[in-house]
Amino acid sequence: RSFLSREDIGIVLISQCLAELIRHAVEAHARALPAVLEIPSKEHPYDPGKDSVLRRARRVFSPEDLR
Repeated sequence: RSFLSREDIGIVLISQCLAELIRHAVEAHARALPAVLEIPSKEHPYDPGKDSVLRRARRVFSPEDLR
C-alpha cells in the first residue's frame, strides 16, 4: 500500500499469482498513477481472465473496438 501512495512511482509491476493473493487491494486501486500491472511468472501461466487491467479495458471498449 505504501507504493500506491508515493508520488515518485508511476508503475507497480506484480506477478499475477501474487496479485491473486491481494486481489481485493488490486481491484480497489482506482487511481491512474501508479498503474498496477500484472505480469506472468515463470512458475504460473498467465490467465487473461484474472488480469484486472484487461478486464477494465474490456468494459471501456466494445468488442468491435478491439479488433
